[in-house]
Amino acid sequence: MDSHYDQVMKARESAGKGMRRYFAYSTILDRAAFLEWRAQHAYDFFDLPTGELAEAIDVALAYDFPSRWWGGRVAGLVDQPGQSVFGRLFEISELDWPIIAHKEGGVTGMSVERPVKVKVGDKVIDATAFATNPQRQSTEGPISPRFVEALIRGATAAALPAQWVASLGASAK
Repeated sequence: MDSHYDQVMKARESAGKGMRRYFAYSTILDRAAFLEWRAQHAYDFFDLPTGELAEAIDVALAYDFPSRWWGGRVAGLVDQPGQSVFGRLFEISELDWPIIAHKEGGVTGMSVERPVKVKVGDKVIDATAFATNPQRQSTEGPISPRFVEALIRGATAAALPAQWVASLGASAK
């Protein structure tokens, strides 16, 4: 455990009782990596719900955060009219939201919450995703091959469209 765990537990103490819609598109969808992270941070009591296939609209992936842990740049979301990003939409309790924020890098300032419009079936709804903190964006250095592999594993495991999964490797070149 680390000081981030203490921050998360303190945030959970003051959490509301509502639910939040969370659009996940990145490595949190890689089940093996998520379980490893969860165990390393003592969050074994938390699990992601099943979620639904979803498509965030008017956004695109941008490899805009150089990560020492991943050994290269990793992806966030940027506004891009007409483009979309596939992922899963989860209903997360406000009690558990601080865990999501920790996993997504919000606790460390790597990422920030951002609103997204998400298509689920025929409906368009509002959700929250995480994107690179604008103060930490950079396109210097190579894209992390390990990150792209985890992104593809997660997209495959989450049953995202095959065309989307295939595009992930191509978009990282």
